[in-house]
Amino acid sequence: MPTVLIADDLSPAGIQALKAAGLTVDDRTGIKAAELREVLQTVDGIIIRSRTTLTPELLKDQKRLKVIVRAGVGVDNIDLPAATREGIVVMNTPAGNTTSTAEHTVAMMMSLARNIAPASASMKAGKWDRKSFTGTQLAGKTLGVVGLGRIGISVAKRAIGLEMKVVGYDPFLSPAKAAELGIEVYRNVDDVVTQCDFLTVHTPMTDETRGLINADRMAKMKKGVRIINCARGGIVDEADLAAALQSGQVGGAAIDVFVNEPPGDLPLLKAPNLLTTPHLGASTDEAQELVALEAAEIISGFLMRGEIRHAVNIAPISAAEMSELKSSLDLARRLGLLLAQQSKGRAVRSANLSFRGEAATKNTKLLTSAFAAGLLESAFDESVNIVNAEMLARERGVRVTESASSETSDFSTLIKATVETDQGEVTASGTIFGKQFLRLVRIGNFGLDAYLDGLMLIYRHRDVPGLIGYIGTVFGKHKVNIAHMAVGRHEPGGDAVAILNLDSNPPAEALEEVQKHPDVTGIELVKLPAAGAALPWAVSPR
Repeated sequence: MPTVLIADDLSPAGIQALKAAGLTVDDRTGIKAAELREVLQTVDGIIIRSRTTLTPELLKDQKRLKVIVRAGVGVDNIDLPAATREGIVVMNTPAGNTTSTAEHTVAMMMSLARNIAPASASMKAGKWDRKSFTGTQLAGKTLGVVGLGRIGISVAKRAIGLEMKVVGYDPFLSPAKAAELGIEVYRNVDDVVTQCDFLTVHTPMTDETRGLINADRMAKMKKGVRIINCARGGIVDEADLAAALQSGQVGGAAIDVFVNEPPGDLPLLKAPNLLTTPHLGASTDEAQELVALEAAEIISGFLMRGEIRHAVNIAPISAAEMSELKSSLDLARRLGLLLAQQSKGRAVRSANLSFRGEAATKNTKLLTSAFAAGLLESAFDESVNIVNAEMLARERGVRVTESASSETSDFSTLIKATVETDQGEVTASGTIFGKQFLRLVRIGNFGLDAYLDGLMLIYRHRDVPGLIGYIGTVFGKHKVNIAHMAVGRHEPGGDAVAILNLDSNPPAEALEEVQKHPDVTGIELVKLPAAGAALPWAVSPR
C-alpha cells in the first residue's frame, strides 16, 4: 500500500480523503529539514505547502519517492530540475484557492476605496473623524486586470457584479471569450494602465513580469490610481510604488505579497495610503479544505491509478517513447516559442500543426501538445506543459488542431506550425537533420536554413547589395558576434528575410542602427533555449 508523507499543515478533510483512497498516511506536520531526507526514503509521495522547501540535496537519490504534490499553486519551494532529474513527478493544485484569492483581492480593493483600515485605526484611537476618510464608490469606475487566468477572471466577474467596467491585459484570452465574460481585453499592458481607476495584477512571476508595474507605468496612470497585488511579490516594483505613494501619483495601494516574506524593514511599509496583509490570499477555511481535498485526489489518482493531473515537470509517456520522441518534442516546442514571440501584441485565435513524412508517424498528439506548451508557457500564472497546454489554450478560446500525411517532400520529416491572429497568420516550419540537429527551414513564405536555438535576430528587408555587410559592421562595432546566418528570398532585389544567430544579446543601440537602414523593413529578436537544452517538462518515468 503506497505511503504519503504530510510535511505541512493539511486540512483533516484531506487526510481523511487519503485514507479513504487506500493510502497509508505518515503525518509529520512540521518535520525539520534535517529529518526529512531520511523519512523521504520510506514514502511514495509527499504533500507540502509553502513551509517545506525541497532542495536538490533532499531529493537526490530518493529511490522510492515518486510524486510531490504542492497543496497550492506556487512551486517555488520545490527544486523542479532536481525533481525532474530524479524522475519525481511534481503536481500542484491550481483550482483550490481561486475563489478565496479573488475575494481577498476584491476585499482589498473595497477597503482602499472606503479607507476602512485608517478609519478603524482612528476609531480605536478614540476619535470620531468622518471628514478625513471620505472614500470613493466602485460602481462606475474602471478596473484594470493584468493577467486573465483563473484568478484574474474570477476577480473580473466580481468587479462586474459591483457595476465596474473591466479592462484587462492577457496575451491569449480571445476577444470572443473576453466579450462573453464582459471584459475589454488588450494585448499591451500600457493600453490597460492608462485607463483604470483601480489596477490589480494576476500574472505569474517571470523575468518578463518582474517589475511589470514600475515607475514608468505608474507615471502613465491616472493620478490617484489605486493598485492591488495579491499575486506575487515583485510584479509591482516595491521601491517605485513607495515613491509613487509618497508623491500622490498613486492614491493608495493594497499589497498582500512581497519579494521577501516576511518583508522586514521595507521602506514601502512606511508609505502613506498603504494597506497590507501577510499573504492571506488563500487563507480561508474553505480554501484550505478545497486545496487539501484537491491534493489528496491528485496524489491518490497518481499512486493508485497512474493518473497524472496538473503536472509541472513530466509528460505521461514511457521511457522508450520519450527517447524516440525527444528531438521531435523539442522541435515542436521551439516552433511554439518562436511563434509566441512573433505573435506578441496580437490576439491569437487558433493554431494548426501539420506533420509530414516521418513526423506524421510519431505520436502527433504529444507533438501538438509540446507546440502548444511552447506557445503558451510564458503567459500563464500556472505551469504549462504537454499535459495541460491544449486545455489551457481552449480555456482562453484558442483552438489547436493538427493534420498529418506520411508523404515526404523536400525533407524526410517536417513540422509546419501556423498561428492565426487578429492581424493575420504567422507560420514557421522545422525539420531534424540527423537525429538531433533542429533547423528552421521556412518562415512565412520564405525558405531558408537557420539554427533553431539561442538568440535569433529576424530581419525583413529588400535584397540589395551591401546590406549584409552593413549589419555585420554594426554588430561588430557593438561586439556582438554572428554565429550563423540564413537568408530566404524569392528573387534578387525583392523582399527577403534573414536570420542571424547571435552569441550575445545585442544592445538597443545596435538594433536601432539596423532598423534605421532604409532597406530594412522590420526586425525582431527571438530568444530560444540553447542547442541541446533539456525539455523543462518531460522526463522518462520511473
